[in-house]
Amino acid sequence: MSVRELVVLGTASQVPTRQRNHNGYVLLWDGEGILFDPGEGTQRQMLHTSVAAHDLTRICLTHFHGDHTLGLPGVIQHMSLDGVPHEVSAHYPASGQTYFARLRHATPFHDTVALRQAPVTGPGVIAGGADEPEVPFTLEARELSHRIDAFGYRLTEPDTRRMLPEKLAERGISGPDVGLLQRRGELRGVRLEEVSEPRAGQRFAFVMDTRLCEGVYELAQGCDMLVIESTFLHADAELAEISGHLTAYQAGRVAAGAGVRHLVLTHFSQRYQDTSLFAAEARAAGFEGTLTAAEDLTRVPVPKRR
Repeated sequence: MSVRELVVLGTASQVPTRQRNHNGYVLLWDGEGILFDPGEGTQRQMLHTSVAAHDLTRICLTHFHGDHTLGLPGVIQHMSLDGVPHEVSAHYPASGQTYFARLRHATPFHDTVALRQAPVTGPGVIAGGADEPEVPFTLEARELSHRIDAFGYRLTEPDTRRMLPEKLAERGISGPDVGLLQRRGELRGVRLEEVSEPRAGQRFAFVMDTRLCEGVYELAQGCDMLVIESTFLHADAELAEISGHLTAYQAGRVAAGAGVRHLVLTHFSQRYQDTSLFAAEARAAGFEGTLTAAEDLTRVPVPKRR
């Protein structure tokens, strides 16, 4: 069975708290497992979920601040220890290559994992598309506005068509012929467009440490699920701007304007204890879709396809 869900490993910003581990998120997308921003304690948090090292197929780092990367050495060594047999691709800002190299080999270990380094040099498609037709989605990167180079990521599933049973029946097409029509586009004078309708592929975006910028809006547009940092409440908007972060109100405004279906707020400052305040601010900003103020070790299903 296909599984599409976000596994939240940690929701803290800067430093962990008694209730929140450092950052860490795994997007399970059918047969793919994409690990985003593994902060300290990521591999231990994975032990509290059903996510194993073998499930990981990609690693995406938004930037190289420690709360987003210091769990990487443990995850890589765990994959080697468990003998992960498949290639794992690692995407990260190219300007941080030195830091990636240090994290990759932070300590001596029996290095067996096939880790393909795929540094991100600028906005655009970084996986899938025409160059990698075997990848069942397109993964894009967009520049963010933080204190150091940072990128957000967007996964887009190709658009397909939804077959219409009543139209198929009218034209006498059933059983294996349905699949044949889908592959060929035409069968016995019946065109695919006559018995189906467009069905948009799902879209997921991951936005961490950033001020409001063009990249945030581009990543969020039309997403079924948007995972976005909301480090501060809006009373601290000036501090958010100075430190290169968003408020929950800003995140809610972005999601509302972009037509997001499910908004996941995370990366909460240690100064706040009650995360329901973040959800309330996002609502006050006009977001009316499904809303989750993320908690450690929870699983958030991607909305079903339209």
